[in-house]
Amino acid sequence: MLDRRTFLTSGIAGLAASALDAGQVKISGVDLYDIRIPVSKAEAESGLNYAFNVVEISTDAGVKGYSFAGPGNAHLAAVRQLLVGRDLFGIERHLADGLEKWGGVEHALWDAIGRIAKQPVYRLLGGASDRVKAYVTCVWKGKADQQHVSYQEQADQAVRLKQAGFKGMKIRAWRPNPLDDADACTEIRAATGPDFAIMFDRTAHLPESVGQKVWDFDTGLKVARALQRSGAYWLEEPFARDDYRSPAQVASMVDMPITGGEGYVGVGAFQKCLLHRTYDILQPEGRGSGGILTCRKVAFMAEGYHVPCILHGTMSLMLAGWLQATFAIGSEWQEVALIAPPLLPQQQWAPGVQVLRTKEMYRIENGEILASDFPGIGLDINPDALAEFRVRA
Repeated sequence: MLDRRTFLTSGIAGLAASALDAGQVKISGVDLYDIRIPVSKAEAESGLNYAFNVVEISTDAGVKGYSFAGPGNAHLAAVRQLLVGRDLFGIERHLADGLEKWGGVEHALWDAIGRIAKQPVYRLLGGASDRVKAYVTCVWKGKADQQHVSYQEQADQAVRLKQAGFKGMKIRAWRPNPLDDADACTEIRAATGPDFAIMFDRTAHLPESVGQKVWDFDTGLKVARALQRSGAYWLEEPFARDDYRSPAQVASMVDMPITGGEGYVGVGAFQKCLLHRTYDILQPEGRGSGGILTCRKVAFMAEGYHVPCILHGTMSLMLAGWLQATFAIGSEWQEVALIAPPLLPQQQWAPGVQVLRTKEMYRIENGEILASDFPGIGLDINPDALAEFRVRA
């Protein structure tokens, strides 16, 4: 039996390969292409997810792997140069050689590995859980800062989600008067009662795109205290992403968790966060941080500091790779983003079911997403449907 040190240093993907005793499976081809699933103009405008960039990995074993979180067709030549002719199972080496930039491609490699092993990826990476609570991040159409959205509209969406079984909702903390979001929290809390999580996301530097400044320390502390009084569950990325100290200071002065990490690529910045106690919860990005294995590494590091790891999320078919990391880690929550109210997640995802052989994309029971037993990243994909919906130049 391997001890923990040997397990980590030998590389998880390498262990999977040796366990299969399959020798070296080589990557014989890579394709990146767009699909568009037909929807009406009204459905598209409502926010339905109907367009995806597909990653298709071919192997000399005759097995293909897929992901719907591709980096875009412009990267095809570079990805092919990196991967074609190389060992499918050499995830660590591929990441070191540049795959870290294309986490959605890494998902497709894992999909092929899981299909060869006849196991879901989360089981190959530890299989800590087979279900996870979902919280839904909502962004209303219109102004990015959401100042046009009434507190009542936000409360109504929270109630709608709760009635559908979901356990929490996250909204932007972008209003020009930052304390307004605490007032919104008060109204949402009154509508949902105490057993529904209400998260707030400042998203670090992004409000600069609508003319706002990055919060200084005093503003962040004032907002955090106001949100805590209003019953918020957490505050995400209140300061610039290269500020490792201010979140830790605020976290030490409030009881509500301060979270972050979606903007980091690779494990180095997460290590700095752990050393500085920057965040109460780390949130690696399922694609942007490097992919499934990178998220698993972050969780291993965080475990040593007793810091939970909850992935930043996505939506629809893309979510499959994120879920494999989440189930492997055993996270308490998985973010489902970005949902356009008044839609519920299953409504927004509906078009994507047309590329699957199953009747539903993910099984959701009482607000929990259940792991699929299907090998790879858990989607039983219909290649004929991908060909039908492929966008031709």
